[in-house]
Order: sequence, then structure tokens, then C-alpha cells
Amino acid sequence: MASPRLHALSRHTLRQLKFIIPGAVITFLFNTHWVLFGLLSTPNASPGDWSRIVALLASCLGGLVVLLFLYVFLVHWLRGVEPNYRSWRKSGILSRVIPTLTAAILAGWSLLSITLGRWSSLGYLKGTIGASGLYALVIGLVGLLPLPIRRS
Repeated sequence: MASPRLHALSRHTLRQLKFIIPGAVITFLFNTHWVLFGLLSTPNASPGDWSRIVALLASCLGGLVVLLFLYVFLVHWLRGVEPNYRSWRKSGILSRVIPTLTAAILAGWSLLSITLGRWSSLGYLKGTIGASGLYALVIGLVGLLPLPIRRS
């Protein structure tokens, strides 16, 4: 018989796979990761070419999203305080981090969608779908990280 922790882990993994599988399929179907890498590795051809700068900014915002998620997951280890995730607005730490995380997700996804739509062969529709797939994949993978066990 499986232990309750293993059962909960499996249930959590299945929930994350709802993000990972579609995100991976979309990302690899549209080659979003290679298109973004191509934009990042192409030197600016002219002073008016913003493709690399905007792609770099979109990537930095994506990195900030990952770092903020990790901070939210590990805040009780880093600060020694057990945050109440259900009422995060009342928490001193989470009330600042969660809105910043939300803004970083919206800004990063929007900027990545615009970047892929304007400066790649994907166009705006596929660029938006590709950006959504990449964000779903990354957020799903970050969600698979094991959290420390909370002791009451």
C-alpha cells in the first residue's frame, strides 16, 4: 500500500503535468525556445533594431518569475517565518512578493508574446501561443520542485 505522502506527491505531480505536457508540446511544436534563443544570440544589426534588447528583457522577466516562485516556496526557510499562503494579503512578506510575481508574469508573458510576434517568423498568434506554452512549461516545472515539509 502506498504511503499518504507518496499518494499526495503523485496527486501533486499529476496536477503539475496539466501544465507541463501542453506547455512542452506547444513549446517544441513552435520551437519557441529556439526562436527566443535565436533572437537573443543575434547581434543588433542596426541602431533601430530592438529585437535582441526586448528578447533579453522578456527573458529577464521570465527569470524573475522563477526566482520569485522559488522565494515564495522557500520563504519560511529563508526568513524563519511560516507564511499563511491562504491569506497572503495579511502576510508582511507575501503581500509584497505575490503582487510583484503577478506583475512579472503579466509583463514577461506580454513582452515575450510581442517579441515573438514582431521579430520572429511565428507571427502574433503563434507567438502568443508559444509564449503561453513556454510559461506553462516553466511554471509547471518549478511547481514540481519538492517543498520542505511544514511542521506544526
